[in-house]
Amino acid sequence: YGADAVYIGGPLLNLRANAKNFSMEEIKEGVLFAHNLNKKVYVTVNIILHNEDLKDILNYLKQLEEYNVDAIIVSDPAIIKIARKNTNLQIHLSTQACTLNVLAAKFWKDAGVDRIVLGRECTKEEIKDIIDNVDVEIETFIHGAMCAGYSGRCVMSNFLTNRDANRGGCSQI
Repeated sequence: YGADAVYIGGPLLNLRANAKNFSMEEIKEGVLFAHNLNKKVYVTVNIILHNEDLKDILNYLKQLEEYNVDAIIVSDPAIIKIARKNTNLQIHLSTQACTLNVLAAKFWKDAGVDRIVLGRECTKEEIKDIIDNVDVEIETFIHGAMCAGYSGRCVMSNFLTNRDANRGGCSQI
């Protein structure tokens, strides 16, 4: 339908915990389909990790790399570090990381991020300032849900409904 890229969640570590996400086989098939149309596939790996998640992350990232996904979308610095050290995956920083200024954008670029999806609170002037002063790809949201906290760092969901927003369970309080 004219899109240049699709964003999908796989079976692990994404913020759509209650969605029917793609299986690994479906990711493999979807990437082949998209690439045959000269389109890209970005896989969200954007939860905030807990220690228990560390056991799965490296094998998952290597499998995504093997399937030739075009990028992963992350918010946790640990995932960036693991991906940079062990894979050649492109890394897009999620809006969950709340990047709103030039210094933060430079920090993430230096950490190895290839694209930054800015926090949704950025004004047009702030977006332009970041683009003019940081040599990194920039993406912005123009539409979509926003947590009642701060760009996804909402604890109200967890407190009131025991659904952790940073693990995909946000109840959109």
